[in-house]
Amino acid sequence: MTERPVSRETAALKALVDRYRLPDAALTRLQALLDALRREPDPHTAVSAGLAAVEVHVADSLAGLEVDRLAAADSIADIGAGAGFPGLVLALALPSARVDLVESAGRKVDVILRLARAASISNAHVIATRAETLAAGEARGAYAAVTARAVAALPVLVEYAAPLLRKGGALVAWKGSRVADEEDAGRAAADVVGLAPTAIVPVQPYADSRDRHLYVYSKVRQTPNRFPRRPGIALKRPLGR
Repeated sequence: MTERPVSRETAALKALVDRYRLPDAALTRLQALLDALRREPDPHTAVSAGLAAVEVHVADSLAGLEVDRLAAADSIADIGAGAGFPGLVLALALPSARVDLVESAGRKVDVILRLARAASISNAHVIATRAETLAAGEARGAYAAVTARAVAALPVLVEYAAPLLRKGGALVAWKGSRVADEEDAGRAAADVVGLAPTAIVPVQPYADSRDRHLYVYSKVRQTPNRFPRRPGIALKRPLGR
């Protein structure tokens, strides 16, 4: 019997599983995740099928594992989780970690729940609220890492993340091309909320990707009690500007 040829999507997933030394079950679950995304009637992403979905959602999410402290984290808050990336992929890659996907938009929450269920991702949990509201409660200082992909400018992200992180924890923010003014503002805002910039890591998650960077900030001291500010204020009046 002639073996069925492996699709480009499956080959790309296998290469990622090997590249990041993912658990044995990861390939099957990543395929299930992408199958569910392809069938999703309300995906909240312009890329939901084919090799592009592997690259834009899976490969780009897994690039975060190039930050050692994210790869070793036992608890992760993915803020502004959107359709579930990078949080769902990180949960598959790190089965011993708890990954909380923080998303306030109800329709996006529903998408994340459907995708997580389809891929049997038991260590991913959806928290339907804003990051500021979560940090104002029992989740303050609860996480080893916070992730954010395509959410906001760096000064806003550091303010969202700082109250959620425990001392020594790390914020990892997915960004495109470097912008000096944004970096300066992010550094100034980080100093206010108890973070410090640690690294800017250039990554190439797939062959055609360009100008991709991971911004890493460390929690170096306690965040002042006045943070988080009320929901929406960080966006309206960002620190460091």
